Amino acid sequence: MASGGAGIVGSGVGEGPGPEVMAASTLEGNTVISSDGEDVGKIKDIMLDVRSGRVAYAVFSEGGFLGMGSTLHAVPWNALTLDTDQKFFHVDIAAQRLKDDPGFDKDHWPSMPDTKWGESLHSYYNRVPYWMPRREYVDPDVPPIAH
Repeated sequence: MASGGAGIVGSGVGEGPGPEVMAASTLEGNTVISSDGEDVGKIKDIMLDVRSGRVAYAVFSEGGFLGMGSTLHAVPWNALTLDTDQKFFHVDIAAQRLKDDPGFDKDHWPSMPDTKWGESLHSYYNRVPYWMPRREYVDPDVPPIAH
């Protein structure tokens, strides 16, 4: 998957400018489904990297009741695929692995601008950090392509 953004699947484009361009509020509340088909939470916030003008992360809530006692999880935007037909996000990671992530609560957010935190999060989801050019991630076991 490209390092730039979430994937989009489905035939539904709906009303308005979507699905390539849409209001972040349109996506809030969408269900997040794990790679093994489990409903693991709902999108709570879409986090923007204001300096680069890119979507950085989605934050979804897991558990709790009416927003109380829920655990929040940040997911790299490029680890998600939006299904416009079913109106949910698919994340390519098993539900148990998501549950093993301690997450955070609404009053104790991580320092998202911290690149060490960001690199760790992207690594957890097996994704290239959105701020790094893909060429910086070279697999040492794969020979370079001859030109």
